[in-house]
Amino acid sequence: METPRIRPAARSDIDAVLRFWREAAEGTSISDDAEGLTRLLARDPGALLLAEREGRVAGTVIAGFDGWRCHLYRLAVAPAYRRQGIARALLAAAEARFAALGGRRGDAMVLRDNARAQHAWRAAGYGPEEHWRRWVKPLA
Repeated sequence: METPRIRPAARSDIDAVLRFWREAAEGTSISDDAEGLTRLLARDPGALLLAEREGRVAGTVIAGFDGWRCHLYRLAVAPAYRRQGIARALLAAAEARFAALGGRRGDAMVLRDNARAQHAWRAAGYGPEEHWRRWVKPLA
């Protein structure tokens, strides 16, 4: 299997990433729009990592580091490219980014009912911390 090309996203990728997430990602987020991605890339240009195959987006992960914690979001692989090591390659790139920034532990947002995602995260060495619960408040 061809190793995917992993690279940071650029502003010119925003429309393609949003289309990709509609096809490949589970669920949507309040930040899944051009404005949200533009803000992410302006604040942390290396955070959104893309995997490419055959000149197209085959996978994504957001590897955000706030100086304290390493956060992983939007790990998604196109259905046609699943089970080919793309998620593994994206996570390896994200973890290398975190290590270079001084991060010590990655945490991932995983939907409770997404069994496929839970399997992928476990296979990558991640596990749930049942004693934590995410609390949110929309700011808009």
